[in-house]
Amino acid sequence: MISSIRKILKRSFDRINNEKIKYNFLQAIPFWVASLIAGLMAVSYSRAFAFLESQTFIIFHNHGWVIFILSPVCFIIAWWLVVKYAPYARTSGIPQVMAAVEFATTNYDKKIKKLLSLKVFFVKMASGLLMILGGGAVGKEGPTIQMSGIIFRKINEWLPKWWPPVSRSNMITAGAAAGLAAAFNTPLGGVVFVIEELTKTHLSYFKTALFTAVIIAGLTAQAILGPYLYLGFPNVTGVSNSFFFPLIIVAIVAGLLGAYMSKIILILFKWKKSFKFRYQHLIYVFACAILTASIAFFIDPSILGSGKEIMLTTLFSSDKYVHWYTSLFRILGPILSFSTGASAGIFAPSLGAGASVGSFMASLFHASSSNANLLILCGMVGLLTGVTRTPFTSAILVLEMTDRNSVIFYLMIAGLVASIVALSVDKHSLYDHLKVQSIYDLTREKEDETINKPDIVTQSE
Repeated sequence: MISSIRKILKRSFDRINNEKIKYNFLQAIPFWVASLIAGLMAVSYSRAFAFLESQTFIIFHNHGWVIFILSPVCFIIAWWLVVKYAPYARTSGIPQVMAAVEFATTNYDKKIKKLLSLKVFFVKMASGLLMILGGGAVGKEGPTIQMSGIIFRKINEWLPKWWPPVSRSNMITAGAAAGLAAAFNTPLGGVVFVIEELTKTHLSYFKTALFTAVIIAGLTAQAILGPYLYLGFPNVTGVSNSFFFPLIIVAIVAGLLGAYMSKIILILFKWKKSFKFRYQHLIYVFACAILTASIAFFIDPSILGSGKEIMLTTLFSSDKYVHWYTSLFRILGPILSFSTGASAGIFAPSLGAGASVGSFMASLFHASSSNANLLILCGMVGLLTGVTRTPFTSAILVLEMTDRNSVIFYLMIAGLVASIVALSVDKHSLYDHLKVQSIYDLTREKEDETINKPDIVTQSE
């Protein structure tokens, strides 16, 4: 079937006389096809993720004790799938994409396939859905980014030999941007994320391909879900200019908490490396699940899930202020879920934790409703920046999730302040550390691999 399609395409394109038009058109097609598939994938995964998350809360509210069975079973199966079938499907997925982009420039075929294979795709999806069903504090964005990168890499791999060469690193990078754009309906966030976090290639080499991937994936998602906002339109009218000082304080606290949350996760990963037997990892995963379930059942159920519910509650209801321990548990939740090694995005949980920090700080400052919303949004930007060290991506993501253009400068200030204070904890982000670990793990593996010619960087203009 695929060979027949290739022959038909080849005969059709051979009839085009203008070589430059044919060359550029052929180069653009892989990005178009991959973006369309990535958009469909992101929508399907988002719907499944949201459905299972809602089912978890329904089960918990109706039969709370079930969480003590559901969480351990889901956590353990999610972890086992990764360990057994696809070790590089673990955790977020963004560090693996970052590592793949670096390997793509030197053409380490086997290493890239281990990071971005179809097996990783399906294990990533299954593990992430199991984690959210079990009440894990995980997000969908990291897995979506890795799965989108896999789609783009496979399309690039399936191109026939006569096809004009398309840069593999550009395909993977564009896939990551398309995945983030489709996951949150944040096209600008996807572009800025690539510029700030992923790419070391000059943007002029692939800006058209990047924008095209984001646009097609985003439009595909919107065609199915509609032009939705991930959060909605919080009221930030009448924000007081005198509230600048509380904003700085929230950004500092959120940035430090995000950095320390990352630090604790890394310490736990380092400690787990001392485990000599697999049953020790199994006990750890079981303990994380039981602790999550116990906190949810006995103290505060807000530890469960991606954190979207707490963002919506604090931004759009009269229940503006959370308890101090809610912030603590919203930070502890991602630590427990992420450190299991199962598939677990950390974008949304970081935003949820930041919202709880901003909400609690707003109560200390006796903020009005609109001022409280501003502090909540700045807390979201600050804590995500503390984890990722991408202040502009964080600010743009929150802006696009809420469509609150009037506070863009406040959000950017919060991101910059959080980024500066996070440097006092660690000069590198969580993703940087995990990317280095992925590269180290791959280079340690003994394999007979031939290094091909350097990857061709082409202008997809």
